[in-house]
Amino acid sequence: WTAERRGRERFRCEQPPYSILSRGIERSVLPTCARYGMGVIVWSPLNGGWLTGKYKRGQEWPAGSRGAMGMFSGPEKQHNQRKFEAVEQLEKVAADAGVSLTHLAIAWSLEHPAVTSTIIGPKTMDQLTDLLAADGVHLDAATLDRIDEIVAPGVTLVGRDEGYDPPELEAAARRRPLA
Repeated sequence: WTAERRGRERFRCEQPPYSILSRGIERSVLPTCARYGMGVIVWSPLNGGWLTGKYKRGQEWPAGSRGAMGMFSGPEKQHNQRKFEAVEQLEKVAADAGVSLTHLAIAWSLEHPAVTSTIIGPKTMDQLTDLLAADGVHLDAATLDRIDEIVAPGVTLVGRDEGYDPPELEAAARRRPLA
């Protein structure tokens, strides 16, 4: 409405993070975009590599991974157990559905009717080939229900997974800084 009043182009697309482990956008972003006919191009469908199955409880982080770079340590470390538990359950769901965990995650992100497309971020040609093979995967209602039992709709297991915190949210940049 503001764009219309000001003679500007209206928003056409939203680009939020979205994965099985990070479903917060189901609460407001996806319904709003669907209501107003906006596209939604989601990113991080593999949740920083968690939904590839490469991170295993009790094992060292794979060399070159975000885990090895320390991205899941510090305050985030306490949340790793929740992710390990969810991923272990999701691996069983994927096996029962006859797909890889990666394909399950990509297909799941595209199953929501408000999602237009999913941005993938392969590092290698093998990863790209694997991710593109998920294009033909569709999940049945029973599989989607099992996923909802593991991570409920609208829930994000780790707050940091909802995206980055822009500098504008830092206390010094706020109109009324908090103490």
